[in-house]
Amino acid sequence: MDAEGTVRVDVWIWSVRLTKTRSQAAAACKAGHVRVNGERVKPAHGLRVGDQLRLFHAGRERVVVVSTILRKRVGAPVAVQAYVDNSPPPPPREFTAPVAIRDRGAGRPTKRDRRELERLQGGLPKP
Repeated sequence: MDAEGTVRVDVWIWSVRLTKTRSQAAAACKAGHVRVNGERVKPAHGLRVGDQLRLFHAGRERVVVVSTILRKRVGAPVAVQAYVDNSPPPPPREFTAPVAIRDRGAGRPTKRDRRELERLQGGLPKP
């Protein structure tokens, strides 16, 4: 830790594994998907212990409070200890119909077969 006790926002997001790459973290900052204490920030903004960070990434919102400053990427068990997660629970996964499997060698489905498959998956109403 240096005298200021700060680290770049994009580096910290990447080091605690909230994004897969640092470039994804920087892109999220540039797009306005990262807020520190309610303010939109650029990738080079200094992050301190106690700051609240909101990140919109991969279709979900993450709300974390910084508890440790990290400058290098660390393992997942250590990364989880670097912040307090106050995120809302992820939305429930939607039920998806199972994919219809055709017998090998059955050939291309006919128009009638295709319509029956779509009807089973809920795509077409029954005539």
